[in-house]
Amino acid sequence: MIARRGAPVVRDLEPVALPAYFFSELLPAIDNLAELKLTVFCLAALGQKEGKRRYLRFSELQSDESLQKALAAADSAWPESLRRILNRAVARGALLEAAIAPGEKVERFYLPNDEKGRALYKQIQRGDWRPAADDDIEVLPPRPSIYALYEENIGVLTPMIAESLKEAQASYPREWIEDAIRYAVERNARSWRYISKVLEAWQQEGRSREFSERHYRGPRKYTAGKRKDFIKS
Repeated sequence: MIARRGAPVVRDLEPVALPAYFFSELLPAIDNLAELKLTVFCLAALGQKEGKRRYLRFSELQSDESLQKALAAADSAWPESLRRILNRAVARGALLEAAIAPGEKVERFYLPNDEKGRALYKQIQRGDWRPAADDDIEVLPPRPSIYALYEENIGVLTPMIAESLKEAQASYPREWIEDAIRYAVERNARSWRYISKVLEAWQQEGRSREFSERHYRGPRKYTAGKRKDFIKS
């Protein structure tokens, strides 16, 4: 069977299943031996994955010595060779490729081009999925709209504030607005005036850790001085 985590390893003499579209669509069209080997390997590995969501990581394929040997790739050229052959398989429709950036590094995932694979691909493209710490992909709960977030955490959504929120969404990333609302809640300064001042300051000075420590040490800091209007509605 294919190992659930780490490099996929196919045990000797163990039967594997390939999807019907491999024989009807892919096999007659593939004219490159390396692409054929990789396609068979990936579809077999995906078919033996456990769980509802089946995928292969690029790092998982790269670390598989048997695949590297089958494709006769030298160590120095292996990552680039693997990427090039995967690109051929994706272009032919044998696999679906999705890129996810859980941190600074982008990870590439390869999914089967079947109904479940396409559904998962759409989820990833919409940003509803991410890799979890346990080497799985977890579903994220739908995020409330900025308007709902404001009403739930700050106060009544008047037409004027709704218009201000609309303008803010056009000017700042959603994450900034969410974080600014969070700052307001944490400092008990629940007003749009405070939130807008935070957003303006971030845009002018950046969102560094030093900035946060310098400007946000609690609501008392804003009861006097040039920033006293932060806590006024």
